[in-house]
Amino acid sequence: MSAVVWDWIGLLLRWTHVMLGIAWIGTSFHFIWLDSSLRREADQPEGVAGGSWMVHGGGFYHARKFLVAPRALPKELHWFKYEAYFTWVSGFLLLGVIYYIGANEFLIDPSVMALSPAVAIALSLGGLSLGWLGYDALCRSTIGQNTALLAISVFAMAVGAAYGFSQIFSGRAAYIHVGAFLGTIMAANVFFVIIPNQKKAVADLIAGRVPDAALGKTAKQRSLHNNYLTLPVVLMMISNHYPLLYERPDNWIYVAGILVLGGLVRHYANSKDNGVSGWRVDWLLPAAGALALGLIVSTFDFSKLGPRSAADLAPVAFAQVEPIFQLRCAACHSAKPADANYKAPPKGVAFDTPAEIQRFAPQIYRMSVLTRAMPLGNKTGMLPEERDLIGRWIDGGAGN
Repeated sequence: MSAVVWDWIGLLLRWTHVMLGIAWIGTSFHFIWLDSSLRREADQPEGVAGGSWMVHGGGFYHARKFLVAPRALPKELHWFKYEAYFTWVSGFLLLGVIYYIGANEFLIDPSVMALSPAVAIALSLGGLSLGWLGYDALCRSTIGQNTALLAISVFAMAVGAAYGFSQIFSGRAAYIHVGAFLGTIMAANVFFVIIPNQKKAVADLIAGRVPDAALGKTAKQRSLHNNYLTLPVVLMMISNHYPLLYERPDNWIYVAGILVLGGLVRHYANSKDNGVSGWRVDWLLPAAGALALGLIVSTFDFSKLGPRSAADLAPVAFAQVEPIFQLRCAACHSAKPADANYKAPPKGVAFDTPAEIQRFAPQIYRMSVLTRAMPLGNKTGMLPEERDLIGRWIDGGAGN
């Protein structure tokens, strides 16, 4: 019963996290676009940066942005902050349910580093905290005054975190932690910088003072950082479905590629919104496409293109691999799993009959041969030669 309850908790948390994330990303993208769409207007009051006309849902909207702040606080002021807060809270709770409560299954990989659940969780919390502290220190230092240098520094810090997580946790957990690392920075930007600066500006208006323009400038900088981090964070959060990324000894390098890829795409969109055209922006999408293609091709297994030994070419009968499935896989992937953590076969994949095993042969190849993501954490101790034998059986047609 407890396994079913935790599955429901995980599902509801994931649903909540995704919905809140959509709301947060939507407002982030909209306001960055809105800043870029501002145009000077004929009747523009003093102190206004520009206006933007929009049409949506059958109605027309007119938005204006002040250079610093209006002369007086309006009667009604809409804040955008809870989307960020609750996205992070729901994401952290989901991290706890899956990777902390299920530390032995999902967080820890003994082949990477033998850790107790308590130590692994402490390292996780420490890594997320240090990420924000390091990033915030960079922004407040002299480096923070140089956009290019700051971007390079934050990129290096994120890649360093990816490498560090990959040396401590399972590949799947390492990728999720990179997403949580960057997501924590984004939420902390809202909580510790953007909203406090806006509250200071509101307090100044209430007191009859002119708000400090530097407050808005700093908040805008952090908001723009969040905008550029969004695409890589979203990919990291769905990476658990794609072990071809994280079940590799060089998985941290793909994080670097994803960060650059997301940055190129986002910079193209932001540049276009700002009215930039020509060679200064046109190269960004082809470069992103070339990088994506390079990442994809690098995951291919070209070893089978060369000459193969007689042993590799020898046919493998189902009778040779069936005992492997029963010994290494059936504890979970069965209509009645022997593993107490499961009340039903994960994702409905059961290996109780030869027909079922043959039916799922493509998935078996991806998860156990190509990426070696299964058995989860290799808890049943599947040997490399057993994986190779299954691979040869599938390459031969996965027949009887």
